[in-house]
Amino acid sequence: MIRNESKETIKDLKIINKNVVMLTGDNSLVADIVAKELGIDRVYSNVLPGEKEDFIVNEKKNNFVMMVGDGINDAIALSSSHIGVSINTGSNIATDSSDVILLSGIKKIPKLMEISKKTIKIIKQNFFWAFIYNILLIPVAIGMFKEFGVSITPGFSSIFMTISSLFVVLNSLRLKK
Repeated sequence: MIRNESKETIKDLKIINKNVVMLTGDNSLVADIVAKELGIDRVYSNVLPGEKEDFIVNEKKNNFVMMVGDGINDAIALSSSHIGVSINTGSNIATDSSDVILLSGIKKIPKLMEISKKTIKIIKQNFFWAFIYNILLIPVAIGMFKEFGVSITPGFSSIFMTISSLFVVLNSLRLKK
């Protein structure tokens, strides 16, 4: 029997327009039953580890690929994907081959995706503000605009740099929410 959290996770991924594919070493009868219950349309069964890797590499040509796995047979595909996610209940080789380890099963995948989007957004904001600081204040700090009456002392320059760094740290802390 499939747990409700697995069904909800697949449903959540479809809602946010993520294409879910099942690659499994299980036989087609078992794979089809599980896929049907979960609502997964693309199912590949009797897949060997090397075939999983080939599938991932081929999908990466046109798509951003996140592979989720839990066993030795998934390790090579996990390391071949853009993001490899292992379920902690799996083998050590799977967790060693992945980028992310989920401790509480697949139900956290939508949350993982949400956190990653927020992280990228904050990184872009931090780059923007650091860039603005460097473009505006460093030339002033080195005296490029003294002839126009615009200058700051090295002390103030270091204070502005500290404020800039503090802003980046505080902006990044918003991820904890």
